[in-house]
Amino acid sequence: MMHTTLIQPAELKALLQSGANVRVFDVSFDLMRPEQGNATYLETHLAGALHADINRVLSAKDPREAINGGRHPLPRRERFAAWLSSQGVDDATQVVVYDRNGMNYCGRLWWMLKWCGHEAVAVLDGGLQAWVAEGGAVSSGSEPAPSPRHFSLRAPLARLVQTADVAAHLQDASAQTLIDARATPRFRGETEPLDPVAGHIPGALNRPYGHNLTETGKFKSAAVLRQEFEQLLGERTAASVVHHCGSGVSAVPNILAMEIAGLGRAGLYAGSWSEWCTTPGLPCAQG
Repeated sequence: MMHTTLIQPAELKALLQSGANVRVFDVSFDLMRPEQGNATYLETHLAGALHADINRVLSAKDPREAINGGRHPLPRRERFAAWLSSQGVDDATQVVVYDRNGMNYCGRLWWMLKWCGHEAVAVLDGGLQAWVAEGGAVSSGSEPAPSPRHFSLRAPLARLVQTADVAAHLQDASAQTLIDARATPRFRGETEPLDPVAGHIPGALNRPYGHNLTETGKFKSAAVLRQEFEQLLGERTAASVVHHCGSGVSAVPNILAMEIAGLGRAGLYAGSWSEWCTTPGLPCAQG
């Protein structure tokens, strides 16, 4: 059975015990202290999991290697595929990703694998906390380097939207519905701790990514998520949705939530607010 959205701790335990072709990645990260992610991983992680760093692996800091702008630009697909191969991922691998931050950071890796044509990737529902609560094995320190395999790039299974596309459809609500996953004070422009301009893209709706979770830290049911997104969208269609946030990371839980809800796989504006607000000539709104 292929897992493509969420996987529960008990399901992951069974997969690992079966000896199946599974690779687990810990995407621990700290936005305000970027170097802390690896230290957090080394302190404790799901036994056997490898670390995927947002800055060093899931972003391209060298503009020559990036395909968009913003604080966390995506690397070229070829570069990312080479890294996956080096981490023991092949075309038949069931990938499982997790973090300990409300499934915020690990969504980036989930989306990037879809973008590279790999459907068999799922988020561990509830993250490391849920794994530990259900008696899952953990370890500390580095894991043995995996034997390289070959990961093949295939047609994208996720829709990447660039700044020019967003700008071109800014006045066409029937073609594009922007949903911003940042906290409401940042969306309104009341505060901005990371980017040079406060506010949001004109016309965007606001749904902070944490709204997808229950008090237990797991995703809400498909029925509840569908009701909430349909209420947010009103007369707009799910097919028109393009998600964004500050830098293309926190937007992904909203993409995943819509997919869980049966509303399809919406687009991602990966450059997000950090690219939009630094692009000359583009309008910004507050309130």
